[in-house]
Amino acid sequence: MPVPLTLSVVMPVYNEAGTIAAVIDRVLKAPVDVRREIVIVDDASTDGTREALASLGAPEIRVILHDVNRGKGAAIRTGVAHATGDIVLIQDADLEYDPRDYPLLLEPILEDQADVVYGNRFHGGPHRVLYFWHYAANRALTLLTNVLTGLNVTDMEVGYKVFRRDVLARLTLKSNRFGFEPEVTVKVARLHCRIYEVPIRYYGRTYQEGKKITWRDGVAALFHILRYRFFD
Repeated sequence: MPVPLTLSVVMPVYNEAGTIAAVIDRVLKAPVDVRREIVIVDDASTDGTREALASLGAPEIRVILHDVNRGKGAAIRTGVAHATGDIVLIQDADLEYDPRDYPLLLEPILEDQADVVYGNRFHGGPHRVLYFWHYAANRALTLLTNVLTGLNVTDMEVGYKVFRRDVLARLTLKSNRFGFEPEVTVKVARLHCRIYEVPIRYYGRTYQEGKKITWRDGVAALFHILRYRFFD
């Protein structure tokens, strides 16, 4: 019999005490027929998230703690280094993304049609209406990435990204904050990976609800696109 595939859900976490338990519960209940492990990397939270994680007891959950805050990209690198699965899925801990979409995200890889799968928040389906300038910045950064890589990605900054483990093993990732998104996109394009997009649900949140990305991260993303396309 073939060995069942294992899905590693890598979850970077920073100050998400109000949502972490619900996210983990949804990941554990995600309707996918593969073995799964959840690798949670707490990036030096100060709001009680660590205490919430300490109470977890499920055998498929592993928690790694950063002593100092290093950023989302650094937390993802730590999680990937500890992941053992054949497929690696990045899952934010803030309830903006819905694990019920796992079957759609995994299908192209399980059917050997893709090496990398991106979610797409802007496919015309239902999503929360929020910040125009966030949308405009995302479209501009995605367009620039496509021009410089030759891709036609719709939503470069999306949090839901899924990889074959062997693809990640070929990448040397460096970004510590939200630069992970443009960096990994440029680098998988350079490898000529088979990239698919699938529509996902998106429950965006406001800054009052805990959203962390700012205009500074948009400026930094522009720098990272140019850096990793031409100088790395």
